[in-house]
Amino acid sequence: MKVLGVYGSPRRGGNTELLLRELLRGCKDAGAETEEVFLRDLKISPCLEIYACKKDGQCPIPDDMRSFYPKLAAVDVLALASPIFFYAVSAHAKAFIDRCQALWARKYLLKQAISPGKSNRRGVILLVGGSKGSRVFEGPLLTAKYFFDALDMTLYRSLLFQGIDEKGDILKHPTAMADAYALGRELAQEK
Repeated sequence: MKVLGVYGSPRRGGNTELLLRELLRGCKDAGAETEEVFLRDLKISPCLEIYACKKDGQCPIPDDMRSFYPKLAAVDVLALASPIFFYAVSAHAKAFIDRCQALWARKYLLKQAISPGKSNRRGVILLVGGSKGSRVFEGPLLTAKYFFDALDMTLYRSLLFQGIDEKGDILKHPTAMADAYALGRELAQEK
């Protein structure tokens, strides 16, 4: 079982980082192989919509996203964590998601499998927002559903926490860290 954790926050040691780190700890403790990627440390251009990917499913932009495509094909579980900015995922997370247009083209236009031989691939999204608005997670959840679909994954679960804004506030939530750890263990044990 391979699990890739993608940190989408620009803030080091922030709430989503703590939450995802706990989920990955649960995965490891249950026997999964984990890898972590911090989007803030990479150079990922936004999609330039030049449509070269329609020809061969490859994105021609020469940046750090190129190293992601093989990782995304190899994993059983992708866990993406992002803070909420203006009712959306962070700019780092959105650029990463948009650059998976190449995989969408591979799957839907070229009819190629993203991960040949793998089935039951799952995605999870961890979202933390300071807003207490009733619709704060609607947009990001819809984005996550179709993002994971383009990767031949299903949106398996989401962990959503509102009213969490200041660095470290997630640690004050009564169940957040335990929920993340438990989900990690569940992901690693379920095929």
